[in-house]
Amino acid sequence: MHTGTSGCSGWDSTLAKIVSLSTPHPRGFAMKRVSILSILRFSRFAVSVLFLSLVAFSATDDTTVQTLKRKKQVVHHTAKPAAAHVVPVAYRTRPAAAMAPKVATAMAPKVATPGVTRGVTPILAPKGLTPAPFVRGGPWTEPTYADSTQGDNIDGEDLEVRKAAVEALGDFNGSVVAVDPTTGRILTMVNQKVALSSGFQPCSTVKVSVALAALSEKAVDPTAKIKLPGGPKMDMTYALARSINLYFATLGEKLGFEKVAYYAHLFGYGEKAGLNIAGEQPGHYPSAPPQNGGVGMLTSFGEEIQQTPLQLAALMSAIANGGTLYYLQYPHSQAEAEELVPQVKRRLDIAKAIPQVEPGMRGAVEFGTAHRARDDGAIAGKTGTCSNDHTHLGWFGSFNEVGKRKLVVVVLLTGGRPAIGPLAAGIAGDVYRKLGEKNYFASAAHMTPALIASQICCSQ
Repeated sequence: MHTGTSGCSGWDSTLAKIVSLSTPHPRGFAMKRVSILSILRFSRFAVSVLFLSLVAFSATDDTTVQTLKRKKQVVHHTAKPAAAHVVPVAYRTRPAAAMAPKVATAMAPKVATPGVTRGVTPILAPKGLTPAPFVRGGPWTEPTYADSTQGDNIDGEDLEVRKAAVEALGDFNGSVVAVDPTTGRILTMVNQKVALSSGFQPCSTVKVSVALAALSEKAVDPTAKIKLPGGPKMDMTYALARSINLYFATLGEKLGFEKVAYYAHLFGYGEKAGLNIAGEQPGHYPSAPPQNGGVGMLTSFGEEIQQTPLQLAALMSAIANGGTLYYLQYPHSQAEAEELVPQVKRRLDIAKAIPQVEPGMRGAVEFGTAHRARDDGAIAGKTGTCSNDHTHLGWFGSFNEVGKRKLVVVVLLTGGRPAIGPLAAGIAGDVYRKLGEKNYFASAAHMTPALIASQICCSQ
């Protein structure tokens, strides 16, 4: 039997024999055998061509992949940002909440902000959305450094107090408010844009009002050590000095939201602290327990509360003077300052609670979170540190008991990581020290009989 021309394999012959045995017509045997062998030869040729094509394509594909990899590496290399660092930037007004949408990642890109001239890289925002304004050094919506005096009206201020406050604040972005607690006069208000804003989360400064509420309700013995859930025993003095969140969360849960809210409104939250101060806003106090953590988060971190520096200054003034909540007044000329008549908003029944709260506030300065404010004289205060809407907040509310004149100093820092309560305490301490060097506390302030307002704040 003919097996085909030279070059045909035995496999071709075998396949041909199988096909021929299955053919029922002898006359067509030869033709079908020839046709089958022809097909086999063509198939073998086609397979060879296909194999060579695949080899060539594979080589080309490998080259293409390597080229793409190299391009990807180049793109990745050129897109890598430079190391972040903090640089001073020009002051700008704090953006409204609608202009600062939340960003999911802590490494969000930096977006150009009107008024910020250095250290910012613009990016494109989705259509219809305003880009979140971030500043160099982190995902912050406020710069750490700024000219915090820009735009202030100082015609009616105590210029000696003003000078001490401005020097103590230095290049930090923040506000310093100093008040005479015996009259309610604002002696200086550095960075009035911030002080008169809609407010900021109070962080741990809220613990002072919670302590006063618990003492007023006799819900706690300040000298007794409370066993905290899963923690050690401690008293109120230590908890205030060290700003123990669990202690005040426990007090909040014990009091309940309604009582906590009642005393907070009594102490001035949710209402304007000043009397006819242009541009002042009332802040905000929630009408229900916060969804994030409930009353415990509210009483330990101030969750969902918006506190203004003036509100904290008014409360500190009431503690410093024994329980009188004055309307804060901000004269616009020296003549107005001399003619200022104190206006009492309401009397707070906290005279017995103040001696039980003060040791913790002094302890904060002596051995706690506010130790940077330590001075030769007695200073009592409370720090607060937290982040809100990609802005670090550093609070310190305080008053002194040096010489014949008391002074309330509230410091609020905004910006990046340096904006913390201990740094705010250090700035307040510098204010007291600078004024002490000028013998500011040696003489008592001029006293004028106060007018008592008929306003009633709250109903229990």
